[in-house]
Amino acid sequence: MQILLANPRGFCAGVDRAISIVENALAIYGAPIYVRHEVVHNRYVVDSLRKRGAIFIEQISEVPDGAILIFSAHGVSQAVRNEAKSRDLTVFDATCPLVTKVHMEVARASRRGEESILIGHAGHPEVEGTMGQYSNPEGGMYLVESPEDVWTLNVKNEGKLSFMTQTTLSVDDTSDVIDALRKRFPKIVGPRKDDICYATTNRQEAVRALAEQADVVLVVGSKTLLTLTGWRNWPNGWEEPRFLSTMRRISRKRG
Repeated sequence: MQILLANPRGFCAGVDRAISIVENALAIYGAPIYVRHEVVHNRYVVDSLRKRGAIFIEQISEVPDGAILIFSAHGVSQAVRNEAKSRDLTVFDATCPLVTKVHMEVARASRRGEESILIGHAGHPEVEGTMGQYSNPEGGMYLVESPEDVWTLNVKNEGKLSFMTQTTLSVDDTSDVIDALRKRFPKIVGPRKDDICYATTNRQEAVRALAEQADVVLVVGSKTLLTLTGWRNWPNGWEEPRFLSTMRRISRKRG
């Protein structure tokens, strides 16, 4: 049996950084260390950190006063930051630098009273954090997931409108939505190209290239997350990747 490895593979730089921050905090301060949201959608890594004393939570109310809290790479809303500050928590921010850049763009639009549109998936922790950077009631922050959402969206001032994208989406995932935005709102302003994270796109392209040579493609990671980020566009006629939370699920058939 020949095993082929995709290149690039593994975690993006933002996730690697977040994992290192949690590991370093555990080494320096000891357990427990509280982490808002799972630091990565990988069961092996999360379970490993949990065994060392990381406690993953979704609500700040779950953290004792004065404890150590880490924000995951997905980022958090301004309201969550304010709550952590009011609770006298020691906070370490593992937000991906690219996500932080998007947060700054949204906050800037909010200060100016300009409306912003985010392309992303409702309920995703990164989307919740990004939407939570906007606070100006005279403007507006809107979420769209599809071209259909764009055509039904109404804004206050089409002349002062910008859009951003969830960083974990690939270029393919957002292209149709961006095309619809530019047709519906000709004056809309988009991010610079260097604001786009290509980690997802590069990994999907690597797996597609691998699939042309392989009989079976195995992806180690969360099926739920990967389905949201582009595997639904897997070429027709190809056997879809099989998702594994751990390598223990692999069995070799004899015969």
